[in-house]
Amino acid sequence: MNEVSSGSGAKLRSRNAGRPGKGAKAPELGELVRFEDRISFAYFEHCVINRKDNAITVTDRTGTVFVPAASLSVLMLGPGTNVTHQAMTVIGENGATVIWVGERGVRTYAFGKPLTHSSRLLQQQARLVSNTRSRLAVAREMYQMRFPGEDVSALTMQQLRGREGARIRKVYRTLSQETGVVWDKRTYNPDDYDAGNEINKALSAAHTCLYALAHAAIVSLGCSPGLGFVHVGHERSFVYDVADLYKAESSIPIAFRTAADEPEDIGSAVRKAMRDAVYDFSILDRMVKDIRILLDVGGEDGEDEEPRDHVGLWDEKLQEVEAGKAYGVIDDE
Repeated sequence: MNEVSSGSGAKLRSRNAGRPGKGAKAPELGELVRFEDRISFAYFEHCVINRKDNAITVTDRTGTVFVPAASLSVLMLGPGTNVTHQAMTVIGENGATVIWVGERGVRTYAFGKPLTHSSRLLQQQARLVSNTRSRLAVAREMYQMRFPGEDVSALTMQQLRGREGARIRKVYRTLSQETGVVWDKRTYNPDDYDAGNEINKALSAAHTCLYALAHAAIVSLGCSPGLGFVHVGHERSFVYDVADLYKAESSIPIAFRTAADEPEDIGSAVRKAMRDAVYDFSILDRMVKDIRILLDVGGEDGEDEEPRDHVGLWDEKLQEVEAGKAYGVIDDE
C-alpha cells in the first residue's frame, strides 16, 4: 500500500487514530460533500479494500488505514488490489469515482455516480452536441480557454486544431529546455508500459490522474463522459475534452519536472506531484465551473437549481408535463 496522502492536505487515518462510529447509514443526496471540496485522489496497490461503517479500510502487510468515503473524489486501484462488495457499496453511496488502473497506470476503467438527481446538465449537453452550430461554439470556447487574449470566434475546427498543435509542441520544447529532459515525440504502448522512455511513462501517469479527475467531475454533475465536443467516437470523449483544458499547466510540466529528478518509481512520484498540483491550482473547483460555463447553465453559485428528485414527463409541445398523474382518467363528479 502506498501514496495514501491526499491532494487536499488531509491525512488518512491510521489504525491507531481511532475508528469511525458505528451505525452509519447511507447519506442523503443533500448531505454529500460537493465535488470541488473533496480529496483529489488516492492510489493503492497490492492491498484489500473493505468497509467499516461510512469509511473504507485499506489493508496490506504494513497495516490498515481508514479512508473517509464521503470526502473522496477518486479512488485509484492499482495491480494486486482486491475490493469487497461492501466497500463498493459505500463508495457508490457517497458518489466517489473508482478507476481500476491497469499495468503501471496506463489503462483505466471507471465507475461513478452523479452527485445530483437532475438530468438538466445532461440534457443541455445532448442538445449542444447534437447541433453543428452550437457544438462548434462550445468547441471554440474550449480552445478560447487555452488561448487567453486571442480571438478564436471565427476559426474553423481545422484552424483550431492546428493552433492547438503548435501550442502544445511549444510547451514540450520549452519544458525540455528548462528541465534538460530530452524530448522527441509522444510515443507509448498501452500494452507495454516499460517500452516507453521515462518522460513518456511520466506523461502517461500524469494524464491518467487528470483523466480520472475529469471523469469524476463530469459524472458528479450528471453529464455524459461520452458526449464530447472536440473528441468524438469514444466512451470518454468529453473526459478528454475537459482534461485537455489543464494539461499545459499541470500534467505536462509535472511529467517533465519529475522525469528530470530521475526518481526510482516515476509513476508514484508523478502521482504525488499531481496531487499537489490539483490542490495548488484548484483544479477540482475549476473543472466544475468550466463545465458549467461550457454548457452555459447554473446560477451564480454554480448550484443546480432543479428541485431535488424532480421527475417530469416529456411532451412534444409543452416540453414537460407533471409526472405522477393519471392522464386519461376521467374524474367522477
